[in-house]
Amino acid sequence: MPSPTLCARIRQRLADERGRIAKQAPFTVALCYPSPYRVGMSSLGFQRIYRALMDEPGVACERAFLDDECESEAARRPEHPVTYESMRPIEELPVLAFSVAYELEIAGVVRMLQAAGLPPRRIDRDARHPLVLAGGPLTFSNPAPLGAIVDAIVVGEAEGLVVDVIRGAEGLSRKAQLDAIARIPHVFVPCHHDVLPPVGAADDALLPAHSAICTPHTELSNMFLIETERGCSRGCTYCVMRRSTNGGMRIVPKDVVLAAIPPESRRVGLVGAAVSDHPDIVGIVNALADRGCEVGLSSLRPDRLAKNDDFVAALARAGYRTLTTAMDGTSERVRDSLDRRARPKHLVRCAELAKRYGMDRMKLYLMIGTPGETDADVDECVQFAAELSRIVPLALGVAPFCPKRNTPLLAAPFAGIEVVDHRLDRLRRGLRGRVDVRATSAKWAWVEYVLAQGGQAEGLAVIDAVNAGGSFRAYERAFGAVRGPTRRGLPTTMALQGPAAERLGR
Repeated sequence: MPSPTLCARIRQRLADERGRIAKQAPFTVALCYPSPYRVGMSSLGFQRIYRALMDEPGVACERAFLDDECESEAARRPEHPVTYESMRPIEELPVLAFSVAYELEIAGVVRMLQAAGLPPRRIDRDARHPLVLAGGPLTFSNPAPLGAIVDAIVVGEAEGLVVDVIRGAEGLSRKAQLDAIARIPHVFVPCHHDVLPPVGAADDALLPAHSAICTPHTELSNMFLIETERGCSRGCTYCVMRRSTNGGMRIVPKDVVLAAIPPESRRVGLVGAAVSDHPDIVGIVNALADRGCEVGLSSLRPDRLAKNDDFVAALARAGYRTLTTAMDGTSERVRDSLDRRARPKHLVRCAELAKRYGMDRMKLYLMIGTPGETDADVDECVQFAAELSRIVPLALGVAPFCPKRNTPLLAAPFAGIEVVDHRLDRLRRGLRGRVDVRATSAKWAWVEYVLAQGGQAEGLAVIDAVNAGGSFRAYERAFGAVRGPTRRGLPTTMALQGPAAERLGR
């Protein structure tokens, strides 16, 4: 049974939700998110799959999340995961469907399975155990490490496939389940397939995805999320969602977007890989501001902002206090190499507009450690960021570059922990007292890189690292056991051999 603390937390969250679908069905599955509730319920993809399953006759789902306390105590064993709707232990349901956003959440899948008393290795489970599925944003890049853990992976946009996959598991033996699911396009079944399928695309008629449930207990408190577009028309060489993925950008018409937003919504999040590239984005934001809505956008391109004063004015009307956009590379030369359109004049203009329309500050995202970058590029970033900070208060959000599958930079190396830390220190020292610089960990970016380049052997290594406490050092040892001595960033083999191959039963 869940602890009294967990029961009280679930009851409070359920009481505060708006839009939850009450449904019981003959075939009920667990829809699992391998991070805490506040993260999972901020995921539009997770909510879209929830709605797809609850709309299917004869099928229902109940949600489950990683224990909240796991974030503050990495080595702590999570509470036994139960579903929010009925507080049933997840292992009592016939299917566990995980939505996985990025590489480091693979550990959350392992932790939830283990906390439920289920073997985390795929080959150790049989017909006595639930069928374990995975999908989500991670599948656009490299879900291969999950192949050591889950029974099947839905690759790409899943709302048009998930019902078929779930139905394929209904009332069949384990072998028949896997045989049936393996025949569905864009589904990877590790015991049947050796190569990942292409990324699947949903029918345009299924767009836009939008929130099913709103709650105050999320990263985006009480915000109704809706797509304005899907995909991207740009060719940034590092990005999984570039124009070569799933046919580029698919626009949702303005009237469709506005009609799907409930009149009572007062906070609205417009979601997509390139929201600011929507041809009617200014009209959408102004229409929502006219309703009295506070509006957030998931992606703002500086060239779009700089060329349209009305855009920034609309954002200010809709409650924007921080103008957030992307600088991407540390220098003009680096941005050119990444096929980015942002130019210094665009970023300067954005700073001027942020000041003109009374915003508190501007925030820029950028990567460090991109291919060919040098200390001189970082110094150029320091000089330019200092100039911007004289126009408007400035913050930088910095992430180490991590090459991903389905991008032209797949084969690029990770710069290395020591190199990234050196350049971050150079950036911080150069901007100390003038710009707020916040960066993600170089060590955990290296873990992400290994998984982004890896396969099932690396998935097994995640299990070993979790069992050893989940620290960076535990991951370093686990990956070293699979790949041999590592140098924290230099390319290493992805061949499946030796003990790792034996543990996979292959």
